[in-house]
Amino acid sequence: MLKDNYTFAELIDIMALLRSENGCPWDKDQDHQSLKRYLIEETYEVLEAIDLNDRKKLCEELGDLLLQIVFHARIAEEEGTFTIEDVITGISRKMILRHTHVFGEDKAETPDEVVDNWEAIKKKEKGVRNQTEVLKDVPSILPALMRSYKVQQKAAQVGFDWDNTEDVFKKVYEEIKELEDVYKSKNVDRITDEMGDVFFSLVNLSRFLKVQPELALTGSTNKFIERFQFIEEESARLGKKLEEMTLAEMDVLWDKAKIHISEKKCNNRE
Repeated sequence: MLKDNYTFAELIDIMALLRSENGCPWDKDQDHQSLKRYLIEETYEVLEAIDLNDRKKLCEELGDLLLQIVFHARIAEEEGTFTIEDVITGISRKMILRHTHVFGEDKAETPDEVVDNWEAIKKKEKGVRNQTEVLKDVPSILPALMRSYKVQQKAAQVGFDWDNTEDVFKKVYEEIKELEDVYKSKNVDRITDEMGDVFFSLVNLSRFLKVQPELALTGSTNKFIERFQFIEEESARLGKKLEEMTLAEMDVLWDKAKIHISEKKCNNRE
């Protein structure tokens, strides 16, 4: 029987029931490995809800993400490794230990000072001996743009960084020139290497411009799809298929799409 409100403890009980002998066959069949894809999917759906500025959807997606955490904790409890209480205790202790400017005597007046303090405490906790270990500690499973951004941030903590944004722009141009020089060689390994350097330098530029490259690329991809939809709909209105149009004709519609979508967004803001 459904209720209007449930507590966190009741959610734990629901998951325990689903995993019990008389529970759900699908839920009982899952393990940490099989659930990985759902954890990733739910995380991205939370991000999408934030981008859409949809608070109702955000509430729902956060619930789906929370379920994944409870699910993993229940499996671990059945294995005898840890419980949801251990998870909560662990993160609570971490928040207290790493916010010494709130729970202790340290001072941190700016967000940057907070980050510096956090990183120093983290290194001490983990017994990190050098900054290379800090770089290697960035999870390799992260999306490449996100991992590159975090690695560069960690390197910058010890002063290994550019002095100004202009120098980063020059580095981007330099890497693009190197890619241009090598692409005619048909050497796939060299081309791949230089392409990677271009992406890495662009991530560096994103960091200096205070732009998250993963989010920027996602936005551009969504923008491309929206504009492509417009030219496809416009071509259909003209009685043509895209396959029958020249690139020049599609470019005309593309420019029209940019104006149309820009005006639509302006009107939506009014």
